[in-house]
Amino acid sequence: MSIVPAAAQVLAVLRYLARQAAPVPAAAISRDVGLPRSTTYHLLDTLAADGFVVHLPEERRYGLGVSAFELASGYERQAPFQRLARAPLAALVDRTGHNANLAVLHGREVIYVIEERAPGRPPLVSEVGVRLPAHLTASGRAVLALLPAAQVRAIFPDRSAFVQRYGVGPTSLTALRALLAQVRRRGYATEEGEVTPGLSSVAAPVLDHHAHPIAGSPSPSPATRPTRPNAGGSRAMSPRRRGN
Repeated sequence: MSIVPAAAQVLAVLRYLARQAAPVPAAAISRDVGLPRSTTYHLLDTLAADGFVVHLPEERRYGLGVSAFELASGYERQAPFQRLARAPLAALVDRTGHNANLAVLHGREVIYVIEERAPGRPPLVSEVGVRLPAHLTASGRAVLALLPAAQVRAIFPDRSAFVQRYGVGPTSLTALRALLAQVRRRGYATEEGEVTPGLSSVAAPVLDHHAHPIAGSPSPSPATRPTRPNAGGSRAMSPRRRGN
């Protein structure tokens, strides 16, 4: 099978960026991938134009963009991921007595891919296939809190990215960062009435075998009685049984 050189170079750059803990200079990419500097810049410009790479001019560094994350998260929306998550999510419902969902990040939104309802509980706005603003949902915050700061900044570049449903929730990157810092300290995320008035949700992140957040598992409940998901349930939903 013949290999297209340009395609191989693009994949090499993306794989290299995916392995880095933070954005890196173009010179490092050129050196470590083994590409001429001019070729590296040309590839980075092309990838940035399509959102697969984000350029941080003030830092003179490059990192993965939103399109790369959307492409990667596409796998998590496939049936294999849902089959892995179904049983642990049902166990979470049995333990809490509340509905539970699983949501994946897609750009600035979360998409709900699985729903398990507790007996006697009414349906929620977060049914399978529904999209909601990630920064307003517990599941979205659980995932965003574990992403690199540069990636969060690429997803929310300015105030126009911060839509609201009921006039509550973060409206700036500064406010979102403060909220995500709280999530990291607690180990789980919450929201109270920001998606549906009168209801609150608490969510734990679901991690893959590289400890990368791939989904959030929220459990909605009346706003006066939030129920924290058990961390063990989130571990069981991860493809390699690792989570938080």
